[in-house]
Amino acid sequence: MRFLLDESADARLVAYLRRLGHDVTRVAGEHPAGLPDPVVLAPAHAEGRILITADRGFGDLVVRQRRAHAGVLVLRLEEEELATKVDRLVYVLTEYADRLDQFLVVTLRSVRIRGRSG
Repeated sequence: MRFLLDESADARLVAYLRRLGHDVTRVAGEHPAGLPDPVVLAPAHAEGRILITADRGFGDLVVRQRRAHAGVLVLRLEEEELATKVDRLVYVLTEYADRLDQFLVVTLRSVRIRGRSG
C-alpha cells in the first residue's frame, strides 16, 4: 500500500510501515514541513496515497468540503505509546483493508467510517 504520513502523526510509524513493505512518504520528510492541510491532501490523492494523520481538520476537508482523497486515517491516539499506535494501525489495515479509501477515525476502542468523497 501507499501512504503519506502527515507531520501530526507519530513519525516512528514510517519505519514500521516500511518494514511491512509499504511505500511511505512523510510531510516534513519527503514533503516540506508546515504544509496547509489542502496542500497535503492534494498530492496524497494524486499519488494514490492513504493519508495517516492526527489532525482532525482533515474531517472538514473530506466530509464537509468533499475534497478528493485516496483515503484518510485519523489516528486519535496522541497520548498512547508507540506499541498501542502500531497495534491499532495493524488492526485497521487488517480488518478494514477493503475500506481504506474512505475517511476513518481510529481511537483506542473504535473505528468510525465516513463514505468516500472522490
